[in-house]
Amino acid sequence: MPLPNPVVVVPGITGNYLRDEYVLPPETLWSVLTKAYERSSLHPDNLRFEAIEPARVMPDQLVETAYRELIEELRHNLRDREDRPVPVYPFPYDWRQDMARTEVQLGDFIDEVIERTRLLRHYNDDGYANRAKVDLVGHSMGGLLIAGVLQRRGPAARIGKVATLATPFRGSFEAVIKVVTGTADLGTPAPSSREREAARATPALYQLFPSFPDGLQVPEGLEPSLFNPAVWQPSIVATIRDYILKYGLNPAAADAQAPQLLATLLQQAREHRSRLENLDLAQAGLTKADWLCIVGVNSETRVRMRITATGGVPAFVLTSSDRVNAWSRTNEAERTLTGDGTVPFDGARPGFLDLENLVCVAPEDFGYWEVGDRALAAVAGFHGIMPNMDLLHRLIVLHFTGRPISYDNVWGRRPPGVINWAPPIAGLPPR
Repeated sequence: MPLPNPVVVVPGITGNYLRDEYVLPPETLWSVLTKAYERSSLHPDNLRFEAIEPARVMPDQLVETAYRELIEELRHNLRDREDRPVPVYPFPYDWRQDMARTEVQLGDFIDEVIERTRLLRHYNDDGYANRAKVDLVGHSMGGLLIAGVLQRRGPAARIGKVATLATPFRGSFEAVIKVVTGTADLGTPAPSSREREAARATPALYQLFPSFPDGLQVPEGLEPSLFNPAVWQPSIVATIRDYILKYGLNPAAADAQAPQLLATLLQQAREHRSRLENLDLAQAGLTKADWLCIVGVNSETRVRMRITATGGVPAFVLTSSDRVNAWSRTNEAERTLTGDGTVPFDGARPGFLDLENLVCVAPEDFGYWEVGDRALAAVAGFHGIMPNMDLLHRLIVLHFTGRPISYDNVWGRRPPGVINWAPPIAGLPPR
């Protein structure tokens, strides 16, 4: 068999450190232990750059607790011999930015990985130059970036196979909670007013808003979409106004600039979601069998949200009753009211795959020996710790290589309501 394609691992939001290269030596602004909210907040007059200048904030290493084991396992298990290593590259990026910008950077990085792989003697001898492609693993928001690159570049993206883990293809309410309150099961939680302030000027968070049917309940006459500025409560615009007063170049224009900034961020997010909804795998040079889409289930997850209006003024209703886990129910339609703790099942369903193509996993799929992972899951949540699951490492290797192996330690779970299950790994046993 030919050598496997090189692999790029794309983390989720907050999945890699950020560092300021303006100072000498460079200083970490965002890590597991460091959260410099003010210095990592974006400027209201130009969301490409930081609110506090001079600065030059750049992506740094991936969060080790979330991704080190995944990368090391892929490097070890994709190779067939020790002297024939398969390159597995992490792709750190600025997860604050508009995903359209990051998609371009990921596309360029794919080109770089291909050129570097061509320089490996065993890949050159194997004829890699004649089939030069990469395989991609995306966790959470990383999967959206992969879909964006394919939609943007089509076959020119040179992507072979894809594995996505817990990706919010149709959004997560936790992104809304983060913008509204500063707290959410999204990334490492560190609730504070400073985090809320930074979140409201973070384009990528808006692009994670949910858009699946029946998830949002609004008063009659309003478009049931979080991308519609009319559904947003006035307090959000007020705090954006305060943010502009604090950092903007023209504080006197804050009253007019605040609603315009919110409208711009929401429109940008709407266009991004629409673009990914229109991804056609065939036009991008892939088939449904090339995409392993893993969805987390059997965790209490926010599956809906309600917006009320008093005197025409909208208000978000955030209640614990909207966090549901119906996975164990017998009614197949109700069983979709679940998720991975962050992304609801309906938010994880991509428009370019059929329901029967999905592979579900649950917290109990951690092996009994993965005690450390279970302890970490209590802190990071099932969504955050999913890349550490040994089962997923085996599934990804099997998907990328197609090697015939024993299925004794590999399985998946059928999505609710599916009888004729068609996962991309042929013969995958259900559990």
